[in-house]
Amino acid sequence: MNIKNKKIELSEFMEMRKQVLLDWPTGKEVNLEEAFAFQKSLPQNLSFSSLLSDAKKNKYILIQPRAGVAALDKHIELLQYLQDVGTADGLPSTIDSYTRHKKFQEAQQGLEESIVEGRSLLNGFPAVNHGVSGCRRVVQSLKVPVQVRHGTPDARLLAEITLAGGFTSFEGGGISYNIPYSKNISLEQTIKDWMYVDRLVGLYEEQGISINREPFGPLTGTLVPPSISHAVAIVESLLAAEQGVKDITVGYGQCGNLIQDVAAIRTLENLTESYLKEHGYNDMKITTVMHQWMGGFPQDEAKAYGVISWGAATAAFAGATKVIVKSPHEAMGIPTMAANAQGLMTTKQIVSMLKDQRMPLTQELQAEMKIIELETRAIVDKLFELGEGDIALGTIRGFEAGVIDIPFAPSKYNKGMILPARDNVGAIRFLEVGNLPFSDEIKAFHAQKLRERAEYERRQVDFQMVIDDVYAIGKGKLIGRPSKGEQE
Repeated sequence: MNIKNKKIELSEFMEMRKQVLLDWPTGKEVNLEEAFAFQKSLPQNLSFSSLLSDAKKNKYILIQPRAGVAALDKHIELLQYLQDVGTADGLPSTIDSYTRHKKFQEAQQGLEESIVEGRSLLNGFPAVNHGVSGCRRVVQSLKVPVQVRHGTPDARLLAEITLAGGFTSFEGGGISYNIPYSKNISLEQTIKDWMYVDRLVGLYEEQGISINREPFGPLTGTLVPPSISHAVAIVESLLAAEQGVKDITVGYGQCGNLIQDVAAIRTLENLTESYLKEHGYNDMKITTVMHQWMGGFPQDEAKAYGVISWGAATAAFAGATKVIVKSPHEAMGIPTMAANAQGLMTTKQIVSMLKDQRMPLTQELQAEMKIIELETRAIVDKLFELGEGDIALGTIRGFEAGVIDIPFAPSKYNKGMILPARDNVGAIRFLEVGNLPFSDEIKAFHAQKLRERAEYERRQVDFQMVIDDVYAIGKGKLIGRPSKGEQE
């Protein structure tokens, strides 16, 4: 194992690029010097970095949807609708599944069939197939900046084309877009591939072009304890910073308990800044994004709006910089254009009303922040120890040892030994801590919290709690309480 968290030499990077750009014919459209010039020509309102900076400075929350269809004109129409009707502050181009897995020929076939059919036969926007020129048409048709959102273990060509195409934010990372998404791809490979992406972003930074990078916070999106997602976000931020990235938005998936979610957002920003400065990355800009509930949704639209509104209110009370918005069609699949806009407008209404309100630093909030910080530091510090000071090496060894572990992830490189469940007020705790490097005090804290719930519900602390909690929100509850008959 020879991976190290070390900046890729420029000559080595340029040699790597030659092969990357051959993966699909549109790679020939990328000319770095011309791409730099195009990015510099874009007005400030199309810069995600500028938008995030203004939101953080002036304490307002940006709203952004997920969206993407196959045909270029239809994709532009969709984004313009979400911009004008949905009042989105920033827009995505969600990439299709074929492109995520570098199946560009299949994506091309789906694109061509979509044009003939008049409807999207792909579940996203095939940016690589549309090439630099197509991406520029998207960017130049809008009044707000556009981010690439995907789920790609190897995003090197996708990054080359979209950044040259004028996109100013790029989501993902070598852990967050591998372990929750893939079964057989090694961490060593994806960390290397994402070092390439971050080195590319670093080259744009060297030219005075700020490109925002956003590690994917929710991970599997199912009962992920804050310290787990925090540890991944911090590691990916450190890896990105080493390659020259300067602007990072760390993310978190809403868990549902207000105090825990507010504590998570606040500690996420503080911990990320702390680790970056501790390791010599002093000129970084850190912002936060909260993803509205990523688990099961109610099928009834009125109930779905309730879940969306709770996510919007939580983001506002926490003071997140940005919130990723769900739609009332979440339980049914890909939303209509109108439904997507409705989710945005609902969220905008809530965050606008709550613009001047933040949760005060109560004793309960302080206690929750403390436990999240203790757990996160235990994991990240252990990774540095395992890597003998190198976070890339330590992360790979850490996953092998299970000292960092993501619940419900499909990857064979993930131990899968931890089990989360909710406590008696709905905060996510550890039913099983696996090999996480927690102190006896932390373990005892989680055990006590789950015992309190078990006593209240007159049941055992066991795996059934986990199952009940996974499905709870879809059934109109936060905590998977047993029915009255089951309790007696």
